[in-house]
Amino acid sequence: MSAPTSIARSEHNLSSRNIDDDALKVIRRLQQNEFETYLVGGGVRDLLLERRPKDFDLGTSAHPNQIKKLFRNCWIIGRRFRLAHIKFGDKTVEVATFRKKVPPETDTERKAREAEQATRREAASRDGTKPRRIIPRDNTFGTAEEDAFRRDFTINALFYDASNRSILDYVGGMEDIRSRTIRSIGDPNERFLEDPVRMLRAVVLAARLDLSIDPAVSAAIRKHRGEIVHSSPARLVEELYKIARSGSSERIVRDLSDTGLLRHIAPELDRAQSDALWRSLGALDRYRRRFDDSPPSLCNAVLLGSLVSSFTTIERPRRRAA
Repeated sequence: MSAPTSIARSEHNLSSRNIDDDALKVIRRLQQNEFETYLVGGGVRDLLLERRPKDFDLGTSAHPNQIKKLFRNCWIIGRRFRLAHIKFGDKTVEVATFRKKVPPETDTERKAREAEQATRREAASRDGTKPRRIIPRDNTFGTAEEDAFRRDFTINALFYDASNRSILDYVGGMEDIRSRTIRSIGDPNERFLEDPVRMLRAVVLAARLDLSIDPAVSAAIRKHRGEIVHSSPARLVEELYKIARSGSSERIVRDLSDTGLLRHIAPELDRAQSDALWRSLGALDRYRRRFDDSPPSLCNAVLLGSLVSSFTTIERPRRRAA
């Protein structure tokens, strides 16, 4: 195990005043019960970039049942990997136990894969669908260090310790925050083959947060962009909904087109590129920025109307006269 770089409060700009009070309550209770617990992921990233996070997710050494014993307002969700949802009115604080990526072809990995496949087959037999492709070797409890190294990009692998207001950095994420760079943890070719949706997320993050993409990541996206068709359709649809609600959909779609990902994710949208499409997406972004608290269902309706309008402008080949 390697010790993380600890960045003291005097050396970073993240203030606990900007963290949700209920998230801080959960952190403190878990820490008081001797569980290692941090604010993790996008919440830390956004606060360091001086943006308002939409969620304050936590990572902990406590297992789901241990979390539930400490919070009466806790519900355990998920079948593949259980998460703790702690409810405060209409707000949810999500708490995940630290995970690790198990090396392939080990006994632990084999057992986890077999159990996962059995669960998927059982679910598919109930609803009549085909078993979905899964992300391998990512379903085992681990340490904070192991959890950091299984994440996608360095800027998403920073942990904030509310007890001393420091940031723990195992992967060089603070340097990439300062340079505003999206860099893969490990070889991006391997990471994108493990989970092709990471390519989409790299482009979305760069566009939404005005970041640059590391050249090695860009090259890997262009090399493996066709692999994204193997991702779960449900995951891709959810990512498209997130794009629609981002307030940056026009830039994101343009960048997805430039990288060649768009034609694999949404070929109809790729073929619909026109001034009408960009005007529609621009209008959607202005709407979203003006009505940031609007319900997602309303934003999805606006998206659908915008795209239908754009599709009608696609030039179709004329039929020859008989």
